[in-house]
Amino acid sequence: MCTAATYVTKDHYFGRNLDLEFSYNQKVTIVPRNYEFNFRKVKPMKSHYAMIGMAFVVENYPLYYDATNEKGLSMAGLNFPGNADYKQEVEGIDNIAPFEFIPWILGQCATIAEVKSLLDRINLINIDFSKELPLSPLHWIISDKEVSITVESVKAGLKIYDNSIGILTNNPTFDIQMFNLNNYINITKEVPENRFSSKLDLDIYSRGMGAIGLPGDLSSSSRFVKAAFTKLNSISGTSESESISQFFHILGSVNQERGCVRLAKDTYEITIYSSCCNTDKGIYYYKTYENSQITGIDLYNENLDSQILISYPLISGQHIKMQNR
Repeated sequence: MCTAATYVTKDHYFGRNLDLEFSYNQKVTIVPRNYEFNFRKVKPMKSHYAMIGMAFVVENYPLYYDATNEKGLSMAGLNFPGNADYKQEVEGIDNIAPFEFIPWILGQCATIAEVKSLLDRINLINIDFSKELPLSPLHWIISDKEVSITVESVKAGLKIYDNSIGILTNNPTFDIQMFNLNNYINITKEVPENRFSSKLDLDIYSRGMGAIGLPGDLSSSSRFVKAAFTKLNSISGTSESESISQFFHILGSVNQERGCVRLAKDTYEITIYSSCCNTDKGIYYYKTYENSQITGIDLYNENLDSQILISYPLISGQHIKMQNR
């Protein structure tokens, strides 16, 4: 499963945890403005906004997990099993395969207002990338520098939700996730009051007791609550270092550690990578499960007017600085 988040200090940040049991050899991938995107049912996009993000590149096509374009619009797809429902082709509208959805949106939109205009005429269709790569059941968070939305293609049709907290995990559907936050209305960052009974002299014996009842398990509904509480109460300085450090701490509050979620014998889900993109500056940062050092790649240090994909393999080995050597 996965968790995505937004965060604002002086700049705007967007990123996610990718939680899986195996890696697809994903790479930080930059699509320059003149790379030609070919789509299955609509006309090619020969020029578009440049974008940077994490992708599995197959046959020179970037299958993005998450990405940000040069206008600061960001998008991530998260697992949505049992709920995602893709449709048959319909004439007269934009029939887009889910694996094309991120480049289709980021290639031509700069704001959520523009995204909503495109979504009015979009149909996410049931077409696999290939026999070897069938469609994944996904839903998406899309954010500009001001607001976020969640997009879900379900049996009832395409649902678009205003995402005021800038958090997305997996199941259940986003409306239920938001309603579930009502159950945690008493959770607080403050020192708690004794509401149990005025007849008892109850002791506040530890710091953090205002958050007793905050979920700590690794289910998607619990991660939604934990990530929302952590993000909405997060405080950091406005420097780049302080901002990205705090963002990775937000994602770290819902990390998946090897051994805690077993899928089969000797198979465990882990947080394969965590990402954080400064959407104002176009700098994409990441960490991997085995490498906790933050690595950054700058969109604007590349030739963005070219036609060729630019990819950087992940630095996965641990980097340790020995202070007394």
